[in-house]
Amino acid sequence: MYKRIAYVLGSMSLGLALVLAGCGANAETNKQDAASSANQSATSAPAAAGEKTTPAPTEPQEKVELTISAAASLTDAMKEIQTNYEQANPNISLNFNFGASGALQQQIEQGAPADIFVSASAKNMKALVDENLIASNDQKNLLQNSLVAIVPADGTNAVTSETDLTSEGIKTVAIGIPESVPAGTYAKEALTNAKLWDQLENKFVQGKDVRQVLQYVETGNADAGFVYKTDALTSKQVKIAFEVDKSSYTPANYPLGIIEDTKHRTEAEQFYAYLQTPEVLDIFAKYGFSIPK
Repeated sequence: MYKRIAYVLGSMSLGLALVLAGCGANAETNKQDAASSANQSATSAPAAAGEKTTPAPTEPQEKVELTISAAASLTDAMKEIQTNYEQANPNISLNFNFGASGALQQQIEQGAPADIFVSASAKNMKALVDENLIASNDQKNLLQNSLVAIVPADGTNAVTSETDLTSEGIKTVAIGIPESVPAGTYAKEALTNAKLWDQLENKFVQGKDVRQVLQYVETGNADAGFVYKTDALTSKQVKIAFEVDKSSYTPANYPLGIIEDTKHRTEAEQFYAYLQTPEVLDIFAKYGFSIPK
């Protein structure tokens, strides 16, 4: 009997020990769960009033640089347009390459980077369309200009027509290189129609673009010169002697086109459309360009 009582007491002790051990384990688990829950709450809880929070970092918008090959006579107007456009589109940077339209055409043909081409001659644009470097539906006539003869503002020579350029007082006449500068092409055409080209040929000083022709007359290195009306209006050092009869030369149209291989098609199309908006056409008109009807 004593053995039986001892057995029962031993079993009860063992059971009690197991229960106590289990309670201890559960208590420890509960502590861990409570600590974990507290940490999660601290992490997910919103910042207290007045407490600063750090926003998640965002990727900066990539800046796109568009290269615009444009006739030198567009320089002043395009600089104003550039300022307005870049202010409204901070992710776009406009890089202008100004020069003679023929030279710009050759650069594009040779693979020079460009997204937009604005020519001072329809001939140069047509050449690029014919070579599939500009799609025919990605180009249109944007502006028109007029050819004028200029003389130094303080000059004393009386020049009112092409014939006056043959006088002994006019030693040099500046024109753009006819093969590459549209203004020079138009000047040659007008003087040929007036039957004066051969007579004046020994007086010619040729400029690489219309702005160089303007500079020749401004500095007195030429007694007269042929430039666009828009160029003459930018300088106080020259005056317009006469405006060349528009019927004597091919219309000085300025076509605009998107380069077929542009790497920034969307941005190029947006700027192409922007150049045709009323606000931009008003800027061109301010600088003396006319807008085709």
